[in-house]
Amino acid sequence: MATYAVGDVQGCFDELQQLLRNLSFKADDILWFTGDLVNRGPKSLETLRFVKGLGTRAVTVLGNHDLHLLAVAQGCERYKCGDTFEDVLNAPDRDEILNWLRARPLLHHDEALSFTLIHAGLPPQWDLAQARACAQEVEAALRGPHYAEFLREMYGGEPQQWSGTLGGWDRLRFITNCLTRLRYCDAHGRLALQEKGAPGTQPEGYMPWFEAPGRRSANLKIIFGHWSTLGACPVAKVFPLDGGCVWGGGLLALRLDGARREHTRLECRAHQKY
Repeated sequence: MATYAVGDVQGCFDELQQLLRNLSFKADDILWFTGDLVNRGPKSLETLRFVKGLGTRAVTVLGNHDLHLLAVAQGCERYKCGDTFEDVLNAPDRDEILNWLRARPLLHHDEALSFTLIHAGLPPQWDLAQARACAQEVEAALRGPHYAEFLREMYGGEPQQWSGTLGGWDRLRFITNCLTRLRYCDAHGRLALQEKGAPGTQPEGYMPWFEAPGRRSANLKIIFGHWSTLGACPVAKVFPLDGGCVWGGGLLALRLDGARREHTRLECRAHQKY
């Protein structure tokens, strides 16, 4: 039995199937997904049905595009130019799929494999215990009776910095932004959510979240996606897997079990243009 982590699929279902064939994916193997199963690619519905159908053989965390789908489906946000998940919204099993999706976690940690899975990043003030607790707060909001209110309130870039005294929607929004949108922050953990380029393009004083000095999660082996322009990562114990498949890059997989970390890359055709 093998365990693989796969980067952002974003509806690139055919590419995912080819990647699994290249991996000789077997009936008892396990897949971890970095989130953003949907949007921008052509087959969001088929991707969701496939991952859901794997049952306990699949672990996926929520990404910002997954949350956007939930918000649009609930009428909390508009369907935007460039969105490609209308197939999900019109599906006969729509409600079943969306209920399954909103029950996914924002963070997964496996003690046996010693890996932590998130979609985007962690602020420097959070260790594993804090990150887990914060993720569970958002998960509870998504799974609770007032989840539509959370989906309306989650948008926005404020507050920019963590404080244990944050409360209400500000607290949930900050947590959501870190786990599903973060790329850059400064040494104090102030977020720069508008920055999406490769390292070197960010404003002075900002750095990739995993390079923040004194980061309390530095002891963790962290798998994440969300950052298709990142390129090679020089930091140990950090494993970025968003190869930008939907943009014509690659769909990436990392084998997590065993002594060696085996990377597999499938070159992809572009479904979107930058």
